[in-house]
Amino acid sequence: MAAFAAFAKNDLIDQMPTAFVPKAGVQRWTCSVCGSPLGAAFDYLPDHIYLPLGIIDQADALSPVLHSHHAERLPWLHLSDDLPRLDGTARSELKASTK
Repeated sequence: MAAFAAFAKNDLIDQMPTAFVPKAGVQRWTCSVCGSPLGAAFDYLPDHIYLPLGIIDQADALSPVLHSHHAERLPWLHLSDDLPRLDGTARSELKASTK
């Protein structure tokens, strides 16, 4: 299961190593030592950068606002909150949050 946190791209971009572009419209950052993923940015959400929660020291302080790809969840995963659950991507909600 993967979980990511979205941040304003301008708040983090100067702290990231050099990005690589695996395909048009996507930037990815990885650790230069071990290759672990550090972040990703997508042209369709130009003001965001996404970091895996596992690399954030204070991840417990970040409260989720929704769950995306709910239809693809693992059958044993049960979340007890009342947050919105989207069967697919949260792209439109993320775009709206930057306006």
